[in-house]
Amino acid sequence: MSIHQAPMPLCNAAFSQLLIIDAQERLAAAMPKDELAVTVANINRLMASAQILDIPIISTEQYPQGLGKTIEAIRDNLPATAAPTEKTCFSCCTAAGFERALTSQPERKQVVLVGMEAHICIVQTASGLQRWGYQVFVAADAICSRHPANRQNALERMRHSGIHVTNTESAAFEWLGDSTNAKFREVSRMFK
Repeated sequence: MSIHQAPMPLCNAAFSQLLIIDAQERLAAAMPKDELAVTVANINRLMASAQILDIPIISTEQYPQGLGKTIEAIRDNLPATAAPTEKTCFSCCTAAGFERALTSQPERKQVVLVGMEAHICIVQTASGLQRWGYQVFVAADAICSRHPANRQNALERMRHSGIHVTNTESAAFEWLGDSTNAKFREVSRMFK
């Protein structure tokens, strides 16, 4: 009996988009403080890396009238082109206008997901993107849930469903690809 192992895909700057899901004030206030701090720092690292490497950034806000805007620590770093798509549905894929933001560059069939909450909007969005034919990566250290057990369950479910669970530093260095990349120093400095 031969064992066939599928190739492990890597994030590629030429094909990626970064999606920041629902990193909002009221949700952030409900997160465990330590996990929130790590999540926000890593979202900002990926956002900065994406901007340095010309990777499109998309963001969403779940019912901002009730849950508030994207938290200031992230909002201050969002490019003007990443104005949040407002939604009430949990999957970004069923939000009006989201598909236009996502498919403005059809060659970008990889989506790296970060944000809140792992077991609700991130899981449902990952599933929807996968159905649409996207290669989905989730940065495990840039997502959180109110209850750590729910975050862990979400990661296990996604991993078993073919979603690629990665981390912030792996994604950034995969985007770079080579230490001779002209942007290497600028990106790698964030991970010292």
